Amino acid sequence: MTPPYPSPLSRRGLIAAAGAAGAAGAASVVAGAPGAAASSPRRSAALVVHNSRVFSGLKGNAPARAVAVGRDGKILAVGSDASLKRFIGRDTQVVDGRGGTLMSGVHDGHAHPMDAASRSLRPSLAGAEQTVEELRKTLTGFLKDSAEQEPDGWLVVEDWNPVGLLPRGTAPHHSMLDALPTRRPIALRGGDGHNLWANQRALDIAKITASTPDPVGGKIVKGADGKPTGVLKDDAQPLVSRHIPEPDEAQLADAAAKTLAEAAASGITTFMEAVVGRGELKLYQRLAESGRLLQRIVPALRIESGQTKDPAAAVAYAKALRKDFGDVRGLRFGTVKVFLDGVIEYPAQTAALLKPYLDKDGKPTDHRGDLYVSPAEFGRLSAAFNAEGWQMHAHAIGDRAVRTSLDGYEYALRKTGARGLRNTTAHLQLVDPADLPRFARLGVIPCMQLQWATRNIWTMDALLPYIGAGRHRLLYPARGLERHGALLSGGSDWPVDPLQVWNQVRTAVDRSGAGGEGDLYRAEEGLSRSSALLMHTIGTARQLRMDHLTGTVERGKSADLVLLDRDVTRCPVADISSAEVRLTLTGGTVVHDADTSAGRAAAARTTRAAAGPRPTAQAAVHGGRHASCGCG
Repeated sequence: MTPPYPSPLSRRGLIAAAGAAGAAGAASVVAGAPGAAASSPRRSAALVVHNSRVFSGLKGNAPARAVAVGRDGKILAVGSDASLKRFIGRDTQVVDGRGGTLMSGVHDGHAHPMDAASRSLRPSLAGAEQTVEELRKTLTGFLKDSAEQEPDGWLVVEDWNPVGLLPRGTAPHHSMLDALPTRRPIALRGGDGHNLWANQRALDIAKITASTPDPVGGKIVKGADGKPTGVLKDDAQPLVSRHIPEPDEAQLADAAAKTLAEAAASGITTFMEAVVGRGELKLYQRLAESGRLLQRIVPALRIESGQTKDPAAAVAYAKALRKDFGDVRGLRFGTVKVFLDGVIEYPAQTAALLKPYLDKDGKPTDHRGDLYVSPAEFGRLSAAFNAEGWQMHAHAIGDRAVRTSLDGYEYALRKTGARGLRNTTAHLQLVDPADLPRFARLGVIPCMQLQWATRNIWTMDALLPYIGAGRHRLLYPARGLERHGALLSGGSDWPVDPLQVWNQVRTAVDRSGAGGEGDLYRAEEGLSRSSALLMHTIGTARQLRMDHLTGTVERGKSADLVLLDRDVTRCPVADISSAEVRLTLTGGTVVHDADTSAGRAAAARTTRAAAGPRPTAQAAVHGGRHASCGCG
């Protein structure tokens, strides 16, 4: 029998052919009415993938095994192997899917790729748990590696674990760092983004003393003697970090290009950069101008706590950034980010709770965490931005912060009547059951990082004793939100966690993941496989107001596609974690091809990063550089 397709072609030249729409195809907004493959006129495709299992993301669609990509960067047709043979021309590239899933590219609704680039330029502790002696030995090695920077060059180390000093309960103090054989200023930046540990030299440079007041939204940790211990929380971190020299711009751009290539190798075609200022925008501009911006980027412009008190000025600030960078190809403006609280895990406990934290013996305290923006201020700010068509994105970990976000969005809706803006609340570690129905009613998108929804030291030892079993059962209520009609979206919070896209999808289902020590309320809160895939594709496209353009596999939509090495719709759930990406397209342009040397290198970097020790983000899970660089 004659096969429906010619024998597999060489992959050489695939990138050039499939990218016939040009780099512009990956970054431009595509409009097009989806339709059935049968109505497509006969014209040859730039690329056809066949012998795959297409996950379209659409309800009621007939099973499909092939997709044709047009020369305009849009999906030309979706259907059976036989029906799409007619789109193959003499120069059409044909890819055998080998039975793997072909689906929409992954849209990451909350990540920090530029911070991942910056972190990659510095040594890392990788979230290790160490004794003080072991830590000093590691840091001494870092000092020797950069001995030419004595005596004044900063040693900045990433992914310090704020709860990782052994024996358990050992509190960090600058004296532990002062004992190192150096005069250099030292700053260990917590992998959670909510803590920074500095030596005395760094404190002196920052002029931090016993009399230095806590900044708004931050805390200078002080000992029993009233003097600074060297630990700075949340918005106190910039007191030190603003003195740290920035990396060379060209070096940072090169690092950023590598991080985006790693993301493409993971199947990501769109990012929401979860906190952005002028520096990040300049970096994206540089990447775009050099043709190295591989994903669509929705920059969430950070509104500082102080700016929330003057909504008109905050709106003017956001508009000015959009004016200055709005013509950068690949950037889609219209979102701002506000931190409402911190993190919930011990010892930080800066997330805002409705009821007080418990002490280590399970007894109530008088501490309910920190709310960085008052409900009234957040309501007025949301109304001001929504009136201008801007979307809000709120970091909210604790149930009091989540309620504050919903109250603010409800106030804005009453004041403006503006629906469909898809205001978003991110992280949602703890949500009061009474608030679950409000998401659907208000049209608010819950953006969840469900790789954290697993049973481990961070959800058990650092959390359960301090909130009690009743509240613990409510952690990451994905199915509860879905059951009440909320439309879920997904994000990684990379580099707070390693970029493990497919383990992230898997953990949304089994609430255990590759590194879990058991499931975290799978029976109550685990999602179906289909829901997990949808929340990371069309769900996040909806959050980012791009669902008219991308997020499903249907004719007329942008060819933002990913081809996997297995069928993740049918393989054992645990096997989803180790899925590998063979091909990624953004706007019809191939941005990752595992059969090329560059593609193999990017995939190898991603694998190495994912295989390393879990960073502290698993403890504080949500931060990102809340203060020093604005992640979270």
